[in-house]
Amino acid sequence: MMKKSVMAAAVAAAALVPLSQAQAADYQIDTEGQHAFVQFKINHLGFSYILGSFEEFDGQFSYDADDLASSSVEMEVQVNSLNSNHAERDRHILSGDFLNASEYPTATFTSTGFEPTGDNEGVVTGELTLHGETREIEMPVTLMGEGEDPWGNYRAGFEGSTMLTLGDFGIDMSDFPEAMHDVELYVTFEGIRQ
Repeated sequence: MMKKSVMAAAVAAAALVPLSQAQAADYQIDTEGQHAFVQFKINHLGFSYILGSFEEFDGQFSYDADDLASSSVEMEVQVNSLNSNHAERDRHILSGDFLNASEYPTATFTSTGFEPTGDNEGVVTGELTLHGETREIEMPVTLMGEGEDPWGNYRAGFEGSTMLTLGDFGIDMSDFPEAMHDVELYVTFEGIRQ
């Protein structure tokens, strides 16, 4: 009798899990195929912009078109992989004056929520750890598309961007014009369903 009661309770609990949640799919971000980018744009002294990217990172996300609120994403970026197409400048950005990559070699992002805002659009909220500091950020994101690729994989692709205030992450920009105190972070990636 006890065994039947436990089994009945387990079945009842399973029935309470929404069907869409049970169908949520996990995706691996396709860095091997170079279908993912983590880029940045920062003002240079009020005259122009410096553009760059982080070339080594990894991550995964969970996505279900029928239950967008349950979507999630995790990423880890190797800070030393920064490339702004100028070796001397890259060394300076990675030094203790700015990112201090020798002490803080990785930056991570872990989502804590997702709020749909329209067709194929939403805002992902999560914790970004950079330069040893963790802050909650919001990033508007857009689903670019999903479907089968020519090799039989199922893919989904997203893009998003947000502005970060470097001082919030303990990076002292007080010696630079105010226009340089913020950086735009842009992320776009395809994931392969696992």
